[in-house]
Amino acid sequence: MKTFYMKRSLIGIILGFSLLVSSASPAFSETEKEKDIEKLLEVSGILSQLSYMEDTLMNSVSMMISGSFPKVPDEFWSEFNQLIGKKEMDELVARVIPVYDKHMSHETVKKLIQMFETPFWEEWKNKMPLISREAGVVGSQWGKEITESPAFNEKLDGLVKKYELVKLNKKE
Repeated sequence: MKTFYMKRSLIGIILGFSLLVSSASPAFSETEKEKDIEKLLEVSGILSQLSYMEDTLMNSVSMMISGSFPKVPDEFWSEFNQLIGKKEMDELVARVIPVYDKHMSHETVKKLIQMFETPFWEEWKNKMPLISREAGVVGSQWGKEITESPAFNEKLDGLVKKYELVKLNKKE
């Protein structure tokens, strides 16, 4: 009987706390802010950038598969290309929204939406994915050139010798 009253009291406390929290910060305003953040992601072009992340991920995985399995039937690739769909992308968006929520006021989100709906930003939004891809290719090429250069590799070899990495990592 004592346990029953303790459980009932605990439930009462939890319900009271829930009501207090919900009245202090109504869910409606959070929901509106989250909707606005999602709209911001769309009008700013960030949603298309998230799709680019999907493409990059799938390209990396497909390269690993091709490296491990030289012979892969076309049917495999057809199914592989469906592994990430709307559900998974919606999950990514759901994970990104709290980051914006944490760092931006609702008013800032609204002002950014207005800004990104102008023709000036429409052009930027349309060109940004292409610019990002091209800049990424340039960065990858630069990285390859650096890591393949004799000067870089001489400096790296010098650091390996200086800190005796071969000796430190030698298996006994």
